Amino acid sequence: MTPTPKSKFRFPWRCGHHFEPLVNGDQFFPAMLAAIEQAQHFVALEMYLARSGQIMTRFIDKITQAASRGVQCYLLLDDFGARKLTQTDLRRLEHPHIRVQFYNPLRYGELRRSLFRDHRKLLVVDGRVAFVGGTGLVDEFDPRVTKERAWHEIMVKIQGPCIQDWLTLFVETWPTPQPALQALLREDHTRPAAANQLGRVTISQMSNRQEIKRSLIKHIRSAEHWVWCSTAYFVPSWKIRRSLSRAAKRGVDVRLMLPGPHTDHPAVRHAGRRFYYSLLRHGVRIYEYQPSFTHAKVYLSDHWCAIGSSNVDRWNLMWNLEANQEIEDQQVMEKMKAIFLNDLQQCQEIDLARWQQRPWYRRALEWFWGRVDVVLHRLTLRWRQR
Repeated sequence: MTPTPKSKFRFPWRCGHHFEPLVNGDQFFPAMLAAIEQAQHFVALEMYLARSGQIMTRFIDKITQAASRGVQCYLLLDDFGARKLTQTDLRRLEHPHIRVQFYNPLRYGELRRSLFRDHRKLLVVDGRVAFVGGTGLVDEFDPRVTKERAWHEIMVKIQGPCIQDWLTLFVETWPTPQPALQALLREDHTRPAAANQLGRVTISQMSNRQEIKRSLIKHIRSAEHWVWCSTAYFVPSWKIRRSLSRAAKRGVDVRLMLPGPHTDHPAVRHAGRRFYYSLLRHGVRIYEYQPSFTHAKVYLSDHWCAIGSSNVDRWNLMWNLEANQEIEDQQVMEKMKAIFLNDLQQCQEIDLARWQQRPWYRRALEWFWGRVDVVLHRLTLRWRQR
C-alpha cells in the first residue's frame, strides 16, 4: 500500500461551520463580551495587545463575573504587548477561577529571546463559539471610545469544529502545565453549524512553520479572477511580491488596501512604499485607507479568504506566533467582497504617473527606511539562525 503523503498543513479542512465577519469594534467587541457573559464552562482568551482602558475594563468585568459563576477563565497575554496593563487591573483578575499567564516574559540582557512574541488574537467560549482576527484589547479599536479615529479591523465569529483546532493551539502555547486546561482537549465541545461552511486553521510559528505564507502564495498563483489583500504592515517577501505581480500580468484583478496617513508605525509604511512602483508597473492596484488606521489582515482570492493575526510581513513571519482562519464558502466570500469594496470607497488609489512625480523627500523617506528594513532583516536573520 502506498503511504499517504504527509500534509504541509497541520490542521485539515473541516466542514460544518458558520462564519460571520464582524467589522470594527462596535460590532465585534459587543459580540465577544456577550459570549463571555453566556459562558457556562470555560473562557480562553489569547491576546497580543492588552492595555488598561475602557475596553480592558469591560472585558475584566465580564471575565470576573463569569469566574464568580464558576466558569474557568484562562488569559494568555503576550508580555510585551501587555506591558501597559496596570497592576490595578491585574489585581482585579486575582480569582480562584481565573488564571493569567504571560507569554515569553521580557528579561534584561536577552534581546534575541525577547523578539519571539505571541501575536495571535483569539477568544474561545465553551468550545461553542470563537472569535479570531487582528484586534487587541485596547481603546483604539472601539469607535464608541475613540470616535472617528478608531482603528479599522475585521474579526470573524466561528461556530463549528475548527474551534477545537484553535483550542489546541491555545493549550499548547500555555507556558506552564495546567491539567484542567489539558482536559479541555479530551472532550470535544464543538458542534457542527447549520451553515456547513468549509474552514481550516493555518499557522506560522517563528519561521519554523510557514503555512500562512505558503497558503497565500498558492492561492495568488492559482487565482483566475481576483486577489484582494488588506494588511496593516506592508513589508512582503520577494516571493509574495513576485506572485502578486505575475498574477496581475496574467489579467487577475489584484488590489492591495494599505494604511494611508494614519498608522502607528510610520517607518514601516515608508519602508513598504518603496515596493509601490514595481507593483504598479505590473498592474497591481494599490489603495491607501484615509479615515483612520486600517489594522485589518484579510486576504481574498476567488472562492477563498483568510482572516487572522498575520500581516505576512517579514518580521511577522520570522519572530511571531500567528494563526489565520481560512474559509471557502460563496456566501462568506460575497460578504467579504462587499466589505472590501465598501472600504475601497474610503481609500485613495495610487496612480503610477502621479507616484513617479512624488516629492523628493518622500522618496528619501522610502529609501532611508527601506535601508533600515534591509539591515534589520539581515541582522535578525543572523540572530534567528544562532
